[in-house]
Amino acid sequence: MKSKTEQYEKISKELLQLVGGKENIQGLAHCATRLRIVLEDNKVANLDIIEKLDLVKGVFIAGDQLQIIFGAGTVNDVYEVFADVSGTKKMSLGDVKAKSVQKQNPFQKAIKSLSDVFVNIIPGLLAAALLMGITGLLGQKGIFGSQSIVEMIPSLAGFNRFFTITSTGIFTILPLLVAYSATQRYGGTPVLGLVIGAIMLHPALANAYDVGKGTVQPEIINMFGLNVQLVGFQGGIIIALMMGFITAKLDVFFNKKIPDMLKLFLAPISTVTVATFLLFTIIGPAGRGLAYILTNSLFWITENLGIFGYMLFAGIQQIIVITGLHHVIGAVEAQLIADTGRNFLMPLMSVALIAQGGAVLGFLFLNWKDLKARQICISSFSSVLFGISEPAIFGVTLKYKFPLIAGCLGASLGGSYVYLSQVKAIGFGATAIPGIAIVAAENSGHVNYLIAHLIALIAGIVFTVLYGKLRKGAMANSN
Repeated sequence: MKSKTEQYEKISKELLQLVGGKENIQGLAHCATRLRIVLEDNKVANLDIIEKLDLVKGVFIAGDQLQIIFGAGTVNDVYEVFADVSGTKKMSLGDVKAKSVQKQNPFQKAIKSLSDVFVNIIPGLLAAALLMGITGLLGQKGIFGSQSIVEMIPSLAGFNRFFTITSTGIFTILPLLVAYSATQRYGGTPVLGLVIGAIMLHPALANAYDVGKGTVQPEIINMFGLNVQLVGFQGGIIIALMMGFITAKLDVFFNKKIPDMLKLFLAPISTVTVATFLLFTIIGPAGRGLAYILTNSLFWITENLGIFGYMLFAGIQQIIVITGLHHVIGAVEAQLIADTGRNFLMPLMSVALIAQGGAVLGFLFLNWKDLKARQICISSFSSVLFGISEPAIFGVTLKYKFPLIAGCLGASLGGSYVYLSQVKAIGFGATAIPGIAIVAAENSGHVNYLIAHLIALIAGIVFTVLYGKLRKGAMANSN
């Protein structure tokens, strides 16, 4: 009987040949369950044979990385041995992602960069959303009776007030954080992004929400013959994203053009001055218009298409994931929360994800006797429960096609229940089980969130099994 080390060496040697040898490997890393390899040419890798290797539970290419599912714990050991066998430099997961991005086309890079802007912000948003969930639990009537918990237990009022302040803090400076993160992501000096973000929220500017209500008249100044309204940019997520990009590009430009002896003083002041002028004259008005169109288009769809709009979005959302365009949705969700305080997209994305998990379970039922299929399905379904659908999509549903369609149909049914129950979220960035933390409490939100997921999950299973049985029956009749 071979030792584990010998087993890992054998797998690594075989894998090295199947990916095209050492010369075809650019980088190597691993996450919790998957070995991730960046290849010079993905077409060289023989995915069909790699999938049949010992211990491999699935293989797919996503984000321009060859991703091989070995499972938690095992992947760490295989990674160490494969790195030695291949002579590949070990890299962090971030380094591998950066390496794979170099191979993407300009459109893919642009989409990925939008996602990167929000990566550093999401932990703070999740923490705030979870705290908002606690305040909703404590202060909302109708959850445990006609009175709220705070009314029933007045001694908790101080804690509720504390959690309210703690949970809403990040949303008061969200444009500042987005401007900072975007400036950093697009190659500028991050502190200049902070400066622009602070200017967007400057207390001397009229509050954007008060101006919108008509309770405050903004000050108007004249610059170069232009009448400029001094209105703040509270909730201006799209504007902050645009300004982060502009600030970064201006910073790079002025640092290249200004002589070294003057750069320290002139580059920052030039960047901030020009960026601020553009903020109030061009980017601000354009960004407000874009955010208005974006938010109102979504509401137009939901109001005019109603339940069918929800079903359509949930049904195609995981197909959007396949294209990589789902990275843009984070910016849309952030704008929705800024404008309305609620996010109706998150529950739809979550039921779409869990429906693919249902399709995986349906496929597992159809192929229970196949040990390899069993390993792949169980591993990929585990990832789905925590909001990661790529192993399920690329390892099972897209690969065999009919489970993908069945999952999309299941998602549409889940989406219809989301519409009927009006489930919404108070944050973004989490789905499936972690998503429970950011579900809005109103309308029995948590209970309906779970029901919607059960509908999508069961429908995904049933549609996959029915189609699989019918297909087998049709093939048997044709023979």
